[in-house]
Amino acid sequence: MAKNEKKYTIPKTMKAWVLGNKEEVKLVEKPVPHPGPAEVLIHVDAVAICGTDIEILERGLPAMVEGGLPFNKNLTIGHEYMGTVVELGPGVDEFKVGDRVAVEVHAGCGRCERCREGMYTSCLNYGMNYGDKNKGHRANGFTTDGGFAEFAINHINTLVHVPDDMTDEEATLIVTAGTAMYGIDVLGGLIAGKSLLVMGPGPIGLMAVAVGKALGADPVILTGTRDERLELGKKLGADYVINIRKEDPIPKVKELCGGYGAHYIMECSGAVTALNDASKMIRRGGRICLAAFPPEPVMVDVPALVRNNIYIFGIRGEGQSATHRAASLMAQKKFNAKPLATHTFPLEELPTAIKYARERIEGAIKVVVKNKKLEPAS
Repeated sequence: MAKNEKKYTIPKTMKAWVLGNKEEVKLVEKPVPHPGPAEVLIHVDAVAICGTDIEILERGLPAMVEGGLPFNKNLTIGHEYMGTVVELGPGVDEFKVGDRVAVEVHAGCGRCERCREGMYTSCLNYGMNYGDKNKGHRANGFTTDGGFAEFAINHINTLVHVPDDMTDEEATLIVTAGTAMYGIDVLGGLIAGKSLLVMGPGPIGLMAVAVGKALGADPVILTGTRDERLELGKKLGADYVINIRKEDPIPKVKELCGGYGAHYIMECSGAVTALNDASKMIRRGGRICLAAFPPEPVMVDVPALVRNNIYIFGIRGEGQSATHRAASLMAQKKFNAKPLATHTFPLEELPTAIKYARERIEGAIKVVVKNKKLEPAS
């Protein structure tokens, strides 16, 4: 063992929550997995609850196991986690035991057309990781085990170093910031001095405000329905906020953007009218990124989009290494993400934590569950 390298005593089994039936998670004992080539074993120190975790509980998708719904297949969900590297797989030298890391969700299969292009969140072999169809795909918490457990396996391509002065709770938000960064990337890269409208003050929307302002957007405008979230948006960098229950955002956004509308829009609300509303608030030739989606198909005014030469993009997750760039902004303290992590529970109280997240109890934004730290062997 190299000088100053840490060593951990790793148990044979661990506590883990697994999906049972719909709306059911069960605390069980699972074997602690061992990392293969290009993988590490992480002790999960903290994991945030995402809205997608709740969607999986409700209807299964977008999680897939053995080519179908994930219920009663021993799957551990949870994908917004950080932790400590405690074991290295063969050939791994990019990280060392004891490193604090945050994780991306998707590793992809590494062999399909999209993965080779770096678009691993659009892996063509999504869910193909079972039986004679095993394509090597990984999406932790969706198609392979995730972070609502004491330990998890991650491919090294999904790891981001966490600085020592960043709290565990804040580190769980790196992946959310990465999603916002990915959205800005696919819009073509935000140009300083251009206007950015963010629709929806959920965690991704709030992070889009922070990332956009850190990259020089001016002005940054945030719309939503909850005043307390809008106020938090101001703290994260929004120059203007609009409560759409109190004021029509369409003329106001145009007014704030010189009468023409915003250069860029990040749509993070998932409202059924969102795309049509966005098309009325974007300037001609502008770009809209959809980071959320309605629960059902919606009618869209396509002629308005075509007449005004409006570009529409959709993203999934935090692709093309955007998480690394977002983590760099956070490490440089370009914005303070800490206020988004509003509640913390121990891993054993995951059902209560999910209830807080789902029902927004006490103004919950990001609810985090934590494990007791694994101490190095003496």
